[in-house]
Amino acid sequence: MNVATGVPVLDHLLAELARAARFDLALEIDPDDPEAEVDAAGTALGRAIAPRLSQGAHGEATIPADEALAMVVVERSERPLVASNADLTGAGGLGTDLAARFLGRLADEAGLTIHVRLMEGEDTDHALAAIFKALGVALARASRADH
Repeated sequence: MNVATGVPVLDHLLAELARAARFDLALEIDPDDPEAEVDAAGTALGRAIAPRLSQGAHGEATIPADEALAMVVVERSERPLVASNADLTGAGGLGTDLAARFLGRLADEAGLTIHVRLMEGEDTDHALAAIFKALGVALARASRADH
Protein backbone atom coordinates (compact mmCIF):
# COMPACT_ATOMS: atom_id res chain seq x y z
CA MET A 1 0.00 0.00 0.00
CA ASN A 2 1.33 3.41 -1.00
CA VAL A 3 -0.73 6.50 -0.14
CA ALA A 4 0.67 10.01 -0.53
CA THR A 5 -1.99 12.71 -0.86
CA GLY A 6 -0.09 15.58 0.70
CA VAL A 7 -2.56 15.61 3.63
CA PRO A 8 -1.13 13.38 6.40
CA VAL A 9 -4.47 12.74 8.11
CA LEU A 10 -6.01 11.73 4.77
CA ASP A 11 -3.07 9.40 4.08
CA HIS A 12 -3.77 7.70 7.41
CA LEU A 13 -7.52 7.49 6.78
CA LEU A 14 -7.09 6.05 3.29
CA ALA A 15 -4.69 3.47 4.69
CA GLU A 16 -7.38 2.57 7.28
CA LEU A 17 -9.96 2.32 4.46
CA ALA A 18 -7.70 0.08 2.36
CA ARG A 19 -6.86 -2.23 5.29
CA ALA A 20 -10.52 -2.57 6.28
CA ALA A 21 -11.53 -3.26 2.65
CA ARG A 22 -8.52 -5.46 1.98
CA PHE A 23 -7.79 -3.28 -1.06
CA ASP A 24 -4.26 -2.91 -2.40
CA LEU A 25 -4.25 0.88 -2.68
CA ALA A 26 -1.61 2.91 -4.51
CA LEU A 27 -2.43 6.62 -4.62
CA GLU A 28 -0.12 9.56 -5.17
CA ILE A 29 -1.49 13.09 -5.54
CA ASP A 30 0.46 16.00 -7.00
CA PRO A 31 1.17 18.71 -4.41
CA ASP A 32 -1.42 21.49 -4.21
CA ASP A 33 -3.46 23.21 -1.51
CA PRO A 34 -4.99 20.75 0.99
CA GLU A 35 -8.56 21.10 -0.30
CA ALA A 36 -7.44 20.35 -3.88
CA GLU A 37 -5.49 17.32 -2.65
CA VAL A 38 -8.57 15.99 -0.83
CA ASP A 39 -10.64 16.54 -4.01
CA ALA A 40 -8.04 14.76 -6.16
CA ALA A 41 -7.91 11.80 -3.76
CA GLY A 42 -11.71 11.40 -3.78
CA THR A 43 -11.79 11.64 -7.56
CA ALA A 44 -8.98 9.08 -7.96
CA LEU A 45 -10.58 6.54 -5.63
CA GLY A 46 -13.94 7.04 -7.34
CA ARG A 47 -12.40 6.35 -10.74
CA ALA A 48 -10.68 3.25 -9.39
CA ILE A 49 -13.75 1.74 -7.68
CA ALA A 50 -16.43 2.62 -10.28
CA PRO A 51 -15.57 -0.20 -12.72
CA ARG A 52 -15.88 -2.72 -9.88
CA LEU A 53 -19.48 -1.72 -9.06
CA SER A 54 -22.47 -2.79 -11.10
CA GLN A 55 -25.54 -0.53 -11.21
CA GLY A 56 -27.51 -1.03 -8.00
CA ALA A 57 -24.62 -2.71 -6.18
CA HIS A 58 -24.69 -1.87 -2.50
CA GLY A 59 -22.80 -2.55 0.69
CA GLU A 60 -22.96 -1.52 4.31
CA ALA A 61 -20.81 -1.71 7.40
CA THR A 62 -20.90 -0.61 11.02
CA ILE A 63 -17.37 -0.30 12.39
CA PRO A 64 -15.82 1.01 15.65
CA ALA A 65 -12.64 2.96 16.23
CA ASP A 66 -12.09 3.22 19.97
CA GLU A 67 -15.16 5.05 21.40
CA ALA A 68 -16.46 6.04 17.94
CA LEU A 69 -18.97 3.96 15.99
CA ALA A 70 -19.91 4.69 12.39
CA MET A 71 -22.25 3.10 9.88
CA VAL A 72 -21.77 3.64 6.13
CA VAL A 73 -24.10 2.42 3.39
CA VAL A 74 -23.17 2.78 -0.29
CA GLU A 75 -25.15 2.12 -3.45
CA ARG A 76 -24.19 2.56 -7.10
CA SER A 77 -26.91 4.82 -8.43
CA GLU A 78 -27.89 7.36 -11.06
CA ARG A 79 -27.99 10.09 -8.41
CA PRO A 80 -24.71 10.45 -6.55
CA LEU A 81 -25.05 12.11 -3.15
CA VAL A 82 -23.75 12.06 0.38
CA ALA A 83 -26.13 12.12 3.36
CA SER A 84 -24.34 12.40 6.69
CA ASN A 85 -25.05 13.41 10.26
CA ALA A 86 -21.33 13.92 10.98
CA ASP A 87 -19.94 17.47 11.01
CA LEU A 88 -16.20 17.13 11.38
CA THR A 89 -15.28 20.65 10.27
CA GLY A 90 -11.67 21.45 11.07
CA ALA A 91 -10.57 17.83 11.42
CA GLY A 92 -7.09 17.18 10.14
CA GLY A 93 -6.22 20.87 10.24
CA LEU A 94 -8.44 21.72 7.27
CA GLY A 95 -10.91 24.56 7.43
CA THR A 96 -13.48 22.34 5.76
CA ASP A 97 -15.04 19.01 6.64
CA LEU A 98 -12.39 16.67 5.20
CA ALA A 99 -14.67 13.64 5.26
CA ALA A 100 -17.59 15.44 3.55
CA ARG A 101 -15.33 16.91 0.87
CA PHE A 102 -13.66 13.56 0.14
CA LEU A 103 -16.95 11.64 0.18
CA GLY A 104 -18.58 14.16 -2.15
CA ARG A 105 -15.87 13.71 -4.77
CA LEU A 106 -15.91 9.93 -4.36
CA ALA A 107 -19.71 9.84 -4.74
CA ASP A 108 -19.67 12.04 -7.84
CA GLU A 109 -16.90 10.13 -9.57
CA ALA A 110 -18.08 6.60 -8.78
CA GLY A 111 -21.81 7.33 -9.07
CA LEU A 112 -22.51 6.45 -5.44
CA THR A 113 -25.16 7.28 -2.92
CA ILE A 114 -23.31 7.30 0.40
CA HIS A 115 -25.04 7.45 3.78
CA VAL A 116 -22.87 8.08 6.84
CA ARG A 117 -24.16 7.83 10.39
CA LEU A 118 -21.82 8.63 13.25
CA MET A 119 -23.52 6.83 16.12
CA GLU A 120 -20.93 7.58 18.80
CA GLY A 121 -17.68 9.48 18.89
CA GLU A 122 -16.28 12.36 20.90
CA ASP A 123 -12.75 12.27 19.50
CA THR A 124 -12.63 13.63 15.93
CA ASP A 125 -9.72 11.38 14.94
CA HIS A 126 -11.57 8.28 16.12
CA ALA A 127 -14.78 9.39 14.40
CA LEU A 128 -12.93 9.85 11.11
CA ALA A 129 -11.22 6.48 11.48
CA ALA A 130 -14.55 4.75 12.12
CA ILE A 131 -16.14 6.44 9.09
CA PHE A 132 -13.30 5.57 6.71
CA LYS A 133 -13.02 1.97 7.95
CA ALA A 134 -16.78 1.51 7.55
CA LEU A 135 -16.56 3.07 4.08
CA GLY A 136 -13.84 0.61 3.11
CA VAL A 137 -15.85 -2.41 4.21
CA ALA A 138 -19.02 -1.08 2.55
CA LEU A 139 -17.16 -0.50 -0.74
CA ALA A 140 -15.61 -3.97 -0.56
CA ARG A 141 -19.00 -5.55 -0.01
CA ALA A 142 -20.54 -3.53 -2.86
CA SER A 143 -17.73 -4.52 -5.22
CA ARG A 144 -18.36 -8.22 -4.47
CA ALA A 145 -22.15 -7.93 -4.77
CA ASP A 146 -23.68 -9.91 -7.61
CA HIS A 147 -26.26 -7.54 -9.08
